[in-house]
Amino acid sequence: MNFRLINGLFIFIFGLSFSQINKTTDTADYAQRKEFIQTFDINNELFIKKIKSQYSGKTGTELAKIYKDFGTDFVKQVKNRDFIFKSDYDIQVKSLIQRLRKNNPQIPQNLKILIAKDNTPNAYCLLDGTFVINMGLFYWLDNEEQMAAVISHELGHRIKEHSFKLFVEFVENNEKDKVAVKNLKIEQKGINQKAFDILKNRMYKKGAEKRQQEMEADSLGYSIFTRGDFRKGEFVNMLKKLQDFDTISPRTLKVETYKKFFELPHQHFKDQWLKKEDFSLYNYDFYKEKFNRDSLASHPEMTKRIEHIKKIFPELSQDTETLKPSPAYVTLAKAAGMEVLPNYYHSKDYGLGIYVSLQFLQDGKDEVYYKSWLGKYFAKIYEARKNYNLNRYLDRIEPKKQSDSYQQFLNFMWNLSLEEIKNISEYYQNKES
Repeated sequence: MNFRLINGLFIFIFGLSFSQINKTTDTADYAQRKEFIQTFDINNELFIKKIKSQYSGKTGTELAKIYKDFGTDFVKQVKNRDFIFKSDYDIQVKSLIQRLRKNNPQIPQNLKILIAKDNTPNAYCLLDGTFVINMGLFYWLDNEEQMAAVISHELGHRIKEHSFKLFVEFVENNEKDKVAVKNLKIEQKGINQKAFDILKNRMYKKGAEKRQQEMEADSLGYSIFTRGDFRKGEFVNMLKKLQDFDTISPRTLKVETYKKFFELPHQHFKDQWLKKEDFSLYNYDFYKEKFNRDSLASHPEMTKRIEHIKKIFPELSQDTETLKPSPAYVTLAKAAGMEVLPNYYHSKDYGLGIYVSLQFLQDGKDEVYYKSWLGKYFAKIYEARKNYNLNRYLDRIEPKKQSDSYQQFLNFMWNLSLEEIKNISEYYQNKES
């Protein structure tokens, strides 16, 4: 899938009506955001002071700078309304954490829940106790037990302080590498290659450590999960579900779908819009990659994680049937589905929003709703094309990384002229009104 997965250094990564849930996700209350930011800033400053007291010299200075910069960036995200507060989603998450906490006293008491307007099935926990759950988890996972499994995994990271340990090691090794590179200047031959090898080995080591941490978080997370009295097999079912997200190709957009929704009264469909760029002349194997991608990967392949957890806990060797979700979880999952397009619009992923809109329309979903979003997205694409900055909002074609269906879509979008984009935008915006 070409969905943009959040995988930065800090990511190791029900009871109300449908209409009520949609209403709660429209905006974050200003007072609640302001209160959260004030508390977060205070906690982050306290943590930075603690770092400086524990680590002297350059290590302490560099760690303090990292967390100060991160705090600044995170607050910007909160001010940008990338998260929602006091929603039915965080009520559900809090109830699951409370259930996990009954027989797991090591779970921190100061956890604060934030729901991110992000469609990727991901979650992460910061050292100050801020627990971020992406809305995409509710849309992608099958039930609340699998949600509890994800939370348990992230609690494993939090209890082990994995992210902090990586940063400490990163800063300490950075000083060692600087000395090693400086000493290379004494030599006369192969300086560039040796300096590159230092960088490469550092990155490989970091990737290996993060993969190991994922395995540790699975093991500890599973123990936390089972003591919470959840069905054991749902932990593996959660991993399998996330494996589907990593590996499954997007639903294929049929040619008939393009013709159905872009054959307009005043602009007939053109077959040349679907003309694909010929990449067969490009030799992608001509240049040898300087980095081994598997060695750089921060997460082990999901199949390996599943094999590892089954090996450690033999009771998981047998596959179990997925539990049916509660009616409350179904309500939240449907609401998260309705938020997919607003979330892409909020993050300015306009091209991806059009692609997903067409998938929903092809599946026979609410035409009025999804056609209205086509109008909104095409209006933004028109502005970007007119201002010569379309690259910000529409991907370029990358044959080795994208599905055939998504490449076809990108060809279609880049083949449209400015006037044709304008006509599509006006048609669907008028349809909405």
